[in-house]
Amino acid sequence: MKIERYFILLILVIPVLILRDFTPNNELKYLSIVDEALRDGHFFTFYHQGELYADKPPLYFWLLMLSKWIWGEYNMFGLSLFSIIPALISVYIMNKWVEEETTTSLRWSGSLMLFTSAFFIGSGLVLRMDMLMCMFILLALYTFYKRYSGKGQPRDRFLLPFYIFMAIFSKGPIGFIVPLITMLVFLLVKRDIRSFCRHFGWREWGILSGFCAIWFLGIYLEGGSTYLNNLLFHQTINRAIDSFDHKKAFWYYGVTFWYSVAPWSILYITTIVIAIKKKLLTTDKEKLFLSAIVSTFVILSLFSGKLDIYMLPLFPFFTYLTILLLPKIKEKWIAFSVYIPVIALTIAPIVAFFIRNKFNVPDSPFIYVAIITLFIFSLTACYLLYRKQMYRAINCAALGILATLFTGAFALPRINPYIGFTTMAKEAYHICEEENIDHYYYYKFRSGENMDVYLKEEAIKVTNEDSLFNIYQKGDCMIFVKEKNVTRSPALANWIQQTHHEKIGNFYLIHPTLNTSSLYDQP
Repeated sequence: MKIERYFILLILVIPVLILRDFTPNNELKYLSIVDEALRDGHFFTFYHQGELYADKPPLYFWLLMLSKWIWGEYNMFGLSLFSIIPALISVYIMNKWVEEETTTSLRWSGSLMLFTSAFFIGSGLVLRMDMLMCMFILLALYTFYKRYSGKGQPRDRFLLPFYIFMAIFSKGPIGFIVPLITMLVFLLVKRDIRSFCRHFGWREWGILSGFCAIWFLGIYLEGGSTYLNNLLFHQTINRAIDSFDHKKAFWYYGVTFWYSVAPWSILYITTIVIAIKKKLLTTDKEKLFLSAIVSTFVILSLFSGKLDIYMLPLFPFFTYLTILLLPKIKEKWIAFSVYIPVIALTIAPIVAFFIRNKFNVPDSPFIYVAIITLFIFSLTACYLLYRKQMYRAINCAALGILATLFTGAFALPRINPYIGFTTMAKEAYHICEEENIDHYYYYKFRSGENMDVYLKEEAIKVTNEDSLFNIYQKGDCMIFVKEKNVTRSPALANWIQQTHHEKIGNFYLIHPTLNTSSLYDQP
């Protein structure tokens, strides 16, 4: 597929990458962790507000550090490149993988389907390490397949364990489990399990173990045995057997799959089920893709800790197995499985128009442009389906989703104060600098501690109203209170009216009376 088309995918999401705010719960938390690591000189061990944070390996945090060094600050676009570029590389790997069996137009359809799958595009737009892990898993399995099919090169003996290590180093044990289980199951299907050691023998295990040993040594020297034990046992074995976090039932992924790869989930399942029923999976490539899907789905379902995003490495295999199988299938159910999401996408803008006022965010003309854009593209896709042009309909619907993101993103500057902390925290910092206020407090809302990224110091959590009132009476304070908590408490609402405050987004900034005309007073 021509390089220009990858640039099209990138350009259509650039406004989102530039204009959106950091999400408080995850993204701002990562930045807070990195700030603490830079301040304390830690590079292998990480802490959040002074408490041990061994949840994630260091690679992604290193990239955040690098970005801050390059930009001089946490730049949303610069940080987003560590997600969106791995997403585009993942699409490229899969296109390269199926190049011999597919046409350019079919690969373009596959690219659009994968890129617009809900959790794939979501992972490409947010600051998370999951897309990095997905990319390295795909590189590992692609390298394995090249070696198995006799097209490998001598360097692949090093690259295979290196990619697996980098997947582990990006996210954790899933980066090891997915490629190893996939290789084993595929070789079992091929009745060639004895060849496993030929593809992943003592040399590969030695390289993988060597990289891990260097990493673990760095952890031990910097954080001691307590941190290393937490990483290797508490965050891996305990999460797998009896998770302390994200504990879900066995069938959890059977439910979440349908919206995780929406709007293409029905098409994927329909295509794969028909192909299995009619015994259309004939090539090694198709069998490997299916092995990856089934084995990983089962093993992740067995683990106690589950999150929707853990299934991310499977989404490329769902998409491109479908692409490989579609030309072999003529059943009408295939067209029907595309009709359903396309009709849903056509109805969605109409529903969004009528419920737009239900959301507590400012209005913007770009929201209406985005609604109209999605409706036009989806309606056109319906027409193309009616004309029995299924692939063009898929392309049209997918491009409609991306065009909607592109146009709707320009509404983000108005919406950001309602979804993030940047606007209110920077305004609070400015006020405190002018008024020599030294202490920050926040009342009962999640992730308030992560505002230290903007405030340059820790904000203290307040858990009851009496303490809140007493803190304000003492002065020398900036207090953040969420609007939701005010509306739920008559006492809090009455108190707010008697204080000096500004309202930014969903938050009140409460502080002693200002003696400056540069800031407005809203009694």
